[in-house]
Amino acid sequence: MLDYLREHFSAERTGAHGGLEILRHIGPGLLVTVGFIDPGNWASNMAAGSQFGYSLLWVVTLSTATLIVLQHNAAHLGIATGACLAEATMAHLPRPLARAVLGSAYAATAATLMAEVLGGAVALQMLFGLPLRTGAALVAAASIAMLFTSSYKRIERWIVAFVSIVGLSFLAEIALVDVSWQEAAASWVVPSMPAGSVTVIVSILGSVVMPHNLFLHSEVVQANHYEAQGDKIVAERLRYELFDTLFSMGVGWAINSAMVILAAATFFTRGVVVDDLAKAAVTLSPILGPASSAIFAAALLFAGLSSSVTAGMAAGTISAGMFGEEYDIHDRHSSLGVVLAFAVGIGACLAVTDAFEGLMWSQALLSLQLPITIFVQIRLTSSPRVMGKHANSPALKALLVAIGVVVTALDAALLLGL
Repeated sequence: MLDYLREHFSAERTGAHGGLEILRHIGPGLLVTVGFIDPGNWASNMAAGSQFGYSLLWVVTLSTATLIVLQHNAAHLGIATGACLAEATMAHLPRPLARAVLGSAYAATAATLMAEVLGGAVALQMLFGLPLRTGAALVAAASIAMLFTSSYKRIERWIVAFVSIVGLSFLAEIALVDVSWQEAAASWVVPSMPAGSVTVIVSILGSVVMPHNLFLHSEVVQANHYEAQGDKIVAERLRYELFDTLFSMGVGWAINSAMVILAAATFFTRGVVVDDLAKAAVTLSPILGPASSAIFAAALLFAGLSSSVTAGMAAGTISAGMFGEEYDIHDRHSSLGVVLAFAVGIGACLAVTDAFEGLMWSQALLSLQLPITIFVQIRLTSSPRVMGKHANSPALKALLVAIGVVVTALDAALLLGL
């Protein structure tokens, strides 16, 4: 990996292509970051910290490292070929297999939307006492409206900024609680699987490495069709995209780690298990005071809205890809894909009796689909027929296969009830 980083950043590091130029290209990775600090992550992180203390921090580290490799590889596909993962799947796999793969990815995206919408509904219940079903309908309607009017583009920066501020509040609060840093540092790198932790481990993995984000990232970067601008532009964009991914995923790792640490320091040490996001709101009280619950709920609402918009875009991307098309909200294949995914997500919300459990299991279900997307992506990005000279190196392919095997093994452990 170090050689890979040197290769991508050794050339053109200074002058016009230096730090300011790199910063100008930060963007697509932040859409992924919004997705993996969504309500499902909040639930998984709070459950991990309150039930198992610091011991599952390694899952955050492993998931983030996995995410960096996979997201950059997906973006690599979009930049080098001008086709997103969904389009490439339809173009290069046998049609029945391609439709089965994309169908499973679409179902996983609908599960994602259930979590995003349900998280926003929990926030509305905390703020205004609205029933969960009413709140879910309102969040879904607002997200669909933003997608169809493209108004989300105008408020996206404000949403990201607000969620980031509250995420950074989690980071700042670490200074105000009694953290066992020696234990936390060890737990970041030393794997352990306490009894009964498999569901939480898989839910963290599913909430960080989300299949729909692989499709979304490849779509966002391919929209500019760098492949038509020459090899020099493609190589330059690949370098900047890697920095974008490293920076954005690093921010997400810090915020997710902070959530687990705070839950461990606040709840685990007192023997309190978090099974309700409203209860988790008290983790912000030392830094935000009496208004912590309202601020927590507002942040949860914005997290639910922003991540449901990106998940909706991913659903449209997958739906359009089934027909060999790029995402366009005004095209019927994209728009119907968006609406149907929200309808399935709302339907799932109506069937959920325990919101916190629903969020947890939705993330675990995402992880079950993940190996399918990973191995399809490996096949596509390792093929010279698809990628030309930009196909994966043997070392990168081996790393990707190892990631797929680890994810599959964790899923098998969940299914076997270990």
